[in-house]
Amino acid sequence: MTAVRIIACLDVHAGRVVKGVRFSDLVDSGDPAELGLRYERAGADELVMLDISAGPEGRATALQTVRRVRAQLGIPLCVGGGIRDVRDVENLLAAGADKVSVNSAAWRRPALIQEIAREFGRQCCVVAVDAIAAVDNSYRVVIDSGKTVCDQTVPEWLCRAAELGAGEFLITSRDRDGTGQGYDLGLLRSAVPAAGSVPIIASGGVAVLRHIAEAVAVGARAALLAGALHRGELSIQEIKEYLRKQGEVVRV
Repeated sequence: MTAVRIIACLDVHAGRVVKGVRFSDLVDSGDPAELGLRYERAGADELVMLDISAGPEGRATALQTVRRVRAQLGIPLCVGGGIRDVRDVENLLAAGADKVSVNSAAWRRPALIQEIAREFGRQCCVVAVDAIAAVDNSYRVVIDSGKTVCDQTVPEWLCRAAELGAGEFLITSRDRDGTGQGYDLGLLRSAVPAAGSVPIIASGGVAVLRHIAEAVAVGARAALLAGALHRGELSIQEIKEYLRKQGEVVRV
């Protein structure tokens, strides 16, 4: 059985880690290199670092920040933000990333997924999908840091992205982000069958141990956390111990 991964997330703006609620009202949470080292020592399986202002500002991810974080880490590092072509991916991998996360640019130009998978292998390509619940009980894709609502449903986009070569999906509920209400299980239930064999990382809203177990129970193979870790409300060690007692396989 594949181990459930616990992934620490660093949303970075202007070189600092920030966290907000529903992608807004950002507050400073610390230095990315220091937090990355802390989470590795605490037992994180991976680290995701997202330069959340790179896309909206029309620039590439700050490579110096990636280098600083990589210098502290031995665990896998996934980096996202401002990736528009293969050259951007090459620069991030050279700076120390192990894989990259693409979001709005991939939705606007799906061929980007295929290009990354072809050049670097699909294990390098994480497709991040931000979503909101619609009035018709479907889940819609949102891009541009959650500001633009698309007509396409999440399952439709996941099917397409999987065909193009996505190696993983990072599914974030904008509605739940930073609220502490737990992962959106309806969103995950709709995403898992559409993703097929592509693993899903659950994101957005975790606050207590039960939330993580619930996401795993509906098919997520990894749980991503940010604010609950930054504020010390949960620790990676207690998460893994809890999941182990629930019968899940985790990396010690």
